[in-house]
Amino acid sequence: MLASAEERVYLDARRHGVVLARPLGQAVLLAGLGGFLLALRWPMQIPGALLVIAAALLTLRAVWLWERTHLVVTAEKLFVVSGTLRRNASAVRLRSVENLGLEQSLPGRLFGYGTLVAGSLEIDHVPEPRNVYRLVERLAG
Repeated sequence: MLASAEERVYLDARRHGVVLARPLGQAVLLAGLGGFLLALRWPMQIPGALLVIAAALLTLRAVWLWERTHLVVTAEKLFVVSGTLRRNASAVRLRSVENLGLEQSLPGRLFGYGTLVAGSLEIDHVPEPRNVYRLVERLAG
C-alpha cells in the first residue's frame, strides 16, 4: 500500500459487491446460451463450449478486479489502489480536501453504496458511504 509504516490505517475496504452484478449477469447469459448450444448436435457444441469458457473468464476477471481494488483511509490520505502486477493508485491528502461530497442514487441508498468525492478524487461504489464520509470528514477536519 501507499501508507507509510507509522501511518495509521482507519479503513481498508473493497468496493461494494454491486460492481459484480453486471459482469456476472452477462456471464450467466453467456453460460446459458452456451449450455443451450452444448445440448444441440455436433457443430453447435463448439461455439457452446466457447461461450461457457468466455463466461467463466468474464466472471474470473470481474472478481479478480473487484478483489484487487481497495479504498484506503489513513490519518493523512484517502486513496484507491488497484491492480496486481501493475499497481495503480489515486490519492488525495486529507488536509488539502476542501470539498467533500457524497452522491447516492436510489439503488445506492437501497443497497448501501455511493460515490465519495474528495477534492479531485471521485470514488464510486463505496460501501457504507455515510460512515466513510463521516470518517474522512473527521480526519480532514
